[in-house]
Amino acid sequence: MILAGLAMLGPFSINTYLPSFGEMAVVLGTDRVALQQTVAIYFAAFAFMALWHGTISDSFGRRRVVLAGLVVYALASLGCALATQVEQLWVLRALQGFSAGAGIVIGRAVVRDLHEGPRAQRMMSQVVLMFSIAPAVAPLVGGWLQVALGWRSVFVFLCLLATSLLVAVFFGLPETLPASQRHPFNPAGVLRGYAAVLGNARFMSWALAYACMFGGFFLYVLSAPVFLMEHLGLGETDFLWMFGPATVGLMLGSALAGRLAQRWSTASTLKAGFAIMAAATLWNLAVCLVEPGGTAWYVAYLLFFNLGMSVMIPTITVRGLDCVPARRGTGSSVQLFIQTGFNAWIAAVLAPLMWNSLLSLALGAAALALCGVLGVVVAGRLSSPSEAHQ
Repeated sequence: MILAGLAMLGPFSINTYLPSFGEMAVVLGTDRVALQQTVAIYFAAFAFMALWHGTISDSFGRRRVVLAGLVVYALASLGCALATQVEQLWVLRALQGFSAGAGIVIGRAVVRDLHEGPRAQRMMSQVVLMFSIAPAVAPLVGGWLQVALGWRSVFVFLCLLATSLLVAVFFGLPETLPASQRHPFNPAGVLRGYAAVLGNARFMSWALAYACMFGGFFLYVLSAPVFLMEHLGLGETDFLWMFGPATVGLMLGSALAGRLAQRWSTASTLKAGFAIMAAATLWNLAVCLVEPGGTAWYVAYLLFFNLGMSVMIPTITVRGLDCVPARRGTGSSVQLFIQTGFNAWIAAVLAPLMWNSLLSLALGAAALALCGVLGVVVAGRLSSPSEAHQ
């Protein structure tokens, strides 16, 4: 549960305070454009530092890096709650972004340090679940806090969340990387580590497959205002129509992944997940072509696509880290950086190109899912026969 909570912190911080933008603009004497920059700054800092958390933990140990990140995050969140100018928020949100990713990056490495096979996949499914549903749940929590206590309470809540995780890690999470297995932290050693991970074709295939599959869902997240309000005619308070089914799919898929880990091989799990994703994708394309009335016809895709995807993600993550057993921290960093960077590309380029119609969104998501399938196929071809059928 500690690792699941750490996984939640980073993505939970992206958009918890979005419902507070109106009051924040008035109190801080700024506009929504300046406030939107606090989201972009956080995202950029999070993506950049994702490359380093795991590498640093490969040299200094997992536990102390997580503790340091939580201290910085808690102090930055408290600073946000006390801010009086938007420029202060820019700096403090950068500090949040630099520190928030330590939990998810190192948490993945810790799972693989401690466990192998089905046990690792079950634990990874819990970590992935929290990482995936946090951005969907966060605006709902932020909205409740905004209505009850105002915008500063959102950042106080994030501070308290980080503090509770700090206490939990201090007392409940032992060090999982022995000193004998650590690597010197010097430029040459760091470069060798990144070269080993980035040059591993199997690892990169698994990582890119993950990013593409998640992109099939995230394309709709980034297009949510257009998808829901313009195409489906819903209002500002109707976002639960999208995030509700999406979250249910992620939760059901993660629960199913934990059960399947003990009973099915990697190949069988991946085939089952792909079958569900393919059915959801074909449904989505058919619905968009027929254009029936009723929101439920369209959002059903999100539930079943996410169910299939989350069945596979723990397996894909574990298999990717298995490709770099001596550099799991660095590998976890690169996994998250690739996913975050790919999401940024979707936000900046693909989503604006695809959101003009329901059919173009469906085609974009289908193309991303297909790329994910190809990535898994390539990774399987590069694996040994024994690995492919584990």
